[in-house]
Amino acid sequence: MIAPQDALERLRAGNARFVQGAPNPSPQSRLDALGPQRPFAAVLGCSDSRCPVEAIFDQGFGELFVVRVAGNVADATQVGSLEFAVRALGVRLILVLGHQNCGAVQAALQRPADLPSALGSLVDRIEPAIDGLRPDAGAEPSDILLANAVAANARHTANALHAGSPLIDHEVAGGRVAIASAVYAFDTGIVTFLDEDV
Repeated sequence: MIAPQDALERLRAGNARFVQGAPNPSPQSRLDALGPQRPFAAVLGCSDSRCPVEAIFDQGFGELFVVRVAGNVADATQVGSLEFAVRALGVRLILVLGHQNCGAVQAALQRPADLPSALGSLVDRIEPAIDGLRPDAGAEPSDILLANAVAANARHTANALHAGSPLIDHEVAGGRVAIASAVYAFDTGIVTFLDEDV
């Protein structure tokens, strides 16, 4: 079984291939993945249509277990999905992936008054991550402020997985699973990993 650090290196290498436009010449195919699931990593990413996780990391069928939700937040549904990946599928790395110019994070920074209730609930989950980063009332957040908030949100979600799941926290404490966070840039295709200790 792959070690957490090896899983992280596979993601880094896959993103490097994606950025260079030199994809894996023999990725795992749909037919290769007909047996039981054996993903080497789980990715909790944003629902943004410009963030196709398997493509960003140049991975084939069955290699990643992907959970996507606007703002890459982790409520009970997302945490339960990641627990399934760890417990039933043997995943050894969970990556929380934010992205450049995230609309959900921008909504949390600006907090428009007319948010529908369900969307407001989603934005509520982002607000603790960006506490202290809000622009002046009514002001558009700068690119730098938004980038800092996106990174803070990815880190916050990664940290929240420990508190939100005794199962995941136990596996991390035992060194069997690692949790990392990262941000994907649309303009370059580069994924910047935010954690030095993984």
